[in-house]
Amino acid sequence: MLTPLTLLLCFAALLAFHKSKLNLKTILVFFIICIAGFFIEVAGVKTGMVFGDYAYGKTLGVKVFETPLMIGINWAMLIYISASLVSTLSVTPLIRIVIASLLMLIYDVVLEQIAPLLDMWHWQGSVIPARNYASWFIISLLLHTLFYLTGIKNSTIARVIYICQISFFVLLIIFFRFIA
Repeated sequence: MLTPLTLLLCFAALLAFHKSKLNLKTILVFFIICIAGFFIEVAGVKTGMVFGDYAYGKTLGVKVFETPLMIGINWAMLIYISASLVSTLSVTPLIRIVIASLLMLIYDVVLEQIAPLLDMWHWQGSVIPARNYASWFIISLLLHTLFYLTGIKNSTIARVIYICQISFFVLLIIFFRFIA
């Protein structure tokens, strides 16, 4: 029940520690990523063609078109976090986009192990298709490209939020697999 609130608070914290003043361009980019992420997930749920056959549970809150509204915010938050993490690397923008997308993929690989137990979503036959990971990477590449082309500054606490979230999910995996 607290998951949507937690996601909103994490996103608010990222914005509060945004390195520059939030302007219309930044807000517009976050809005586009939220909307794109949401409707990509709607297409995924409705057709099974994007990620594979899955359905959302109740954990992520209110749904429209069988898709939690929070999922768009989650996409925006993850794009922002992963872009922030690689923003200081001394590599080309293309390499930063690829590395940021790989960080998103790592996040998804970890989360997929625990999501069904938390009633976030469930895969048909309890099998995560390889297409899910390929789609996550490709969509991340596209959204990171948009993010980088707009020159949005990073958040100073992105690293902390990424590490906290990954650690939380890894601890839950350990708990459910080896302790519970």
